[in-house]
Amino acid sequence: MKKPSLFKIAICLAVSSVTFAAQVVAQKSDKLTDPEIASVAVVANQNDIDFANIAKEKSQNKEVLQFAQTMANDHKAVIDQAVALVTKLGVTPKDNAVSKKMLADADKTKKMLQSKSGDAFNKAYIDNEVAYHKAVISAVENVLIPDATNKELKDLLGNVLPTLKAHLGHAEMVQKNYAAK
Repeated sequence: MKKPSLFKIAICLAVSSVTFAAQVVAQKSDKLTDPEIASVAVVANQNDIDFANIAKEKSQNKEVLQFAQTMANDHKAVIDQAVALVTKLGVTPKDNAVSKKMLADADKTKKMLQSKSGDAFNKAYIDNEVAYHKAVISAVENVLIPDATNKELKDLLGNVLPTLKAHLGHAEMVQKNYAAK
């Protein structure tokens, strides 16, 4: 019985990340402004910090805890860079359909993660991290960078991509190691 419920969790996470990516791509027809891109970037990073904080509270798995701490530290650093940039540019991040959808989806994910414990939690958390990073990488590459008009904002987003890709690789490694247990 555990396997079908874990399978259902994986499907839900995949659907959520595809929904996020589709929402961002759908927004593409209404080009995002730099203040809207700043909002999306901050929300995406804060969501992952929130997921990491849940993992740090609920997990007892050393590898999952180390990964969560890395996510919290790295995504906080990105938020700090974004805040410094928008302050320098005099830009105020602006809520938009994408950032609002991301917040709503994150609330559902946080509730789902809070409802899990033990191995089911660890699997749900790391599966979410893989799906979430894939969706965010796609959004940054295909929407946020192309829509950004300010060179410094484009550069910041471009500079963050290698870290996001490293996070994805790390998450996939933890996912693979966890599945092998």
